[in-house]
Amino acid sequence: MTSDVDDQAPGALLPGLLQRLDEAIEALDSAPDFSKPTRLRRVLDGAKRVLLQEGGPAAIEARAQAIEAAGTFTGSDWAWPEILIPSLSAHALGSHDADTVVIEALSDLRILAVARGAYLHPTLSAENAHHHLTQVLAINLQRLFMPPSEAERESQGRLAQLARALLGHLAERIGYEHIVDQLIEEIWRILQQRPIQTEPVKQMITQIAICQANPDIDLGSSGQGADRLVSSLFGPTQACREDPGIEIYRDRLERMDGVALQNEATGFARAMHDTGLVSPYHAVLLRHLADHGDHLLSEAMGLSSTGRDCLLCYSELVHALIDQAVFAETAQAIYGMALMLERGILYQPPVAPALWRQLSLPLSAWSRERLAIAFGETVPPRTRLLEGVLCMLGQPLGVGQGNNPTCQSARALSMWAYNDPDYLLQMVAWAARDDEIIIHFEGQPISSMASLSGVATTLPIDLDPVSLLVVPHRDRIYAEMGRRCIGREGDPHRWINPEFHGWWSGRGFRINVDVATGKLESLEDFLRHFYASYHPYFNGNQPLIHPQPIGIAATDSAARFIGWHAITLLRVSLDPQDVMRAYFYNPNNDSGQNWGDGVEVSTAGCGERFGESSLPFEEFASRLYIFHYDPLEHGELASVPQESLDRVIAMVHRTWGADRIPDEHLTLNLDSPATGTEA
Repeated sequence: MTSDVDDQAPGALLPGLLQRLDEAIEALDSAPDFSKPTRLRRVLDGAKRVLLQEGGPAAIEARAQAIEAAGTFTGSDWAWPEILIPSLSAHALGSHDADTVVIEALSDLRILAVARGAYLHPTLSAENAHHHLTQVLAINLQRLFMPPSEAERESQGRLAQLARALLGHLAERIGYEHIVDQLIEEIWRILQQRPIQTEPVKQMITQIAICQANPDIDLGSSGQGADRLVSSLFGPTQACREDPGIEIYRDRLERMDGVALQNEATGFARAMHDTGLVSPYHAVLLRHLADHGDHLLSEAMGLSSTGRDCLLCYSELVHALIDQAVFAETAQAIYGMALMLERGILYQPPVAPALWRQLSLPLSAWSRERLAIAFGETVPPRTRLLEGVLCMLGQPLGVGQGNNPTCQSARALSMWAYNDPDYLLQMVAWAARDDEIIIHFEGQPISSMASLSGVATTLPIDLDPVSLLVVPHRDRIYAEMGRRCIGREGDPHRWINPEFHGWWSGRGFRINVDVATGKLESLEDFLRHFYASYHPYFNGNQPLIHPQPIGIAATDSAARFIGWHAITLLRVSLDPQDVMRAYFYNPNNDSGQNWGDGVEVSTAGCGERFGESSLPFEEFASRLYIFHYDPLEHGELASVPQESLDRVIAMVHRTWGADRIPDEHLTLNLDSPATGTEA
């Protein structure tokens, strides 16, 4: 659908336009499904005229719920606001197609209404809405602060002004003076989780750098903490402080003596480990230092004695990895390689040979095409995959599932990288070279190519290089395992998880929901077994040896049930404040979440290692619905205090279990507050 972008009547009054828009919304709402597309035309045209008026965005915001309820977004990419990608807003708002710009504006104003609490959305929480809009504004900073360029005026006409009016309204509503400050705070919060995929963060930092460098943009008092972020990418050391460009920096390195190179190496290592981001200049330095001895290489990667010893033992392999994987376009490989060396996993006999195989692995045509589509062709697909392999081996808790229902596969990749890296490398070889993975389930082979469709209905594209190739295969295998469990009593994960994730998954299995009815079942017994299996006070102080698959009932900031979600329990221990906490891996791209009823997931400050999330043990137990355990290791069931169990049960009943309470328990008092403390 298209419409003329310059058809707004000069001096048109907003009240009259709003009346016509309200009539169009009402007509769309009352239309049967088959005729809605024809009625939608009036809504989009009317909304465009309103948005071009002063006060138009505010008027649309007030009608956001009615606009969505009428079916404006039905059948479009905007129908599911909870999975919209903020970075795509720049393309939508810069489109020359009026309908694309208008529907993006309507969607953003809908999300604004949710963020401000005016619209209680069924699938999007206020917190997530606010987070989304902060990123939308970050990606569009230049459009927010600068007038349209000549190119924009030529391609968009009045639509360029519409986009700026929208962004200005969003900024005013969220708090104009805090946009950049909130953005910087958000960037640091994400970086504390050390994700493998850093491009969205780098895009935000780049936009801040552009605004800082432009004398026509006044950020006021905002952005005072941005220098550290900007310099980490564009000028970490004295020799590249002014961002001179790759070639000039390479020439400067040629003229440096040993002391200067040492200073450069130390500066880059400090910036990299401080932020988790790697500057393209760092790659230039590392390739240069490859000819100057392993001591300077160690300094440039910021290695401790463990990492240095690993580098010296496997010097030839490290040099080969630098030669084939480290370029300005794949600079993050340096961070992955540094952390891989720090983990010492090369000392496991199969890992180094598997990496040598990876260096010469022939990629299938399908694998090369997938990598090129996702990451472009500035470097060969083999190089991009090597970068992904190094990052996953170094950052096993940095794997994200993207906007895909593939938490099981992402969890499996993370678990292998964490616990069984040579098995991960075998999976990569099968997927990238053979276009097929074969896994045995209860003695019978399952081929990823012979299986039917997986959980994801489309091929995921917003993933790291390893996940991009492996997840589609694992997802189909996971779905096939589920199909082979049809007809069995109970939850299929009892049989799937140990076969899908690895032998270390406990063969004991507990679930607190009756699969047939969806009602809570034996909740107290379930919790008592969980405490006895994992709480150090009741399991003989036995630390968790292998990561264990866990299923949670995901809730939003209003404590409403969202769905079942796969995570990994990593360890249970006292935090610096002597609170017993569960530390876990969440394949969600951002693990710092508010789960409602006072349960806020921490990602830093409570003893978390990079990539870990944590909650006090009781709060974690309140969202649990499935866990595995070793049935041969018996904890102290009777010693678990009843008052602790009662608090957890009350939290379950107030949140995701509110409509799952069996009839005989409906008289339970649900008004006691969540304490979030350990008994």
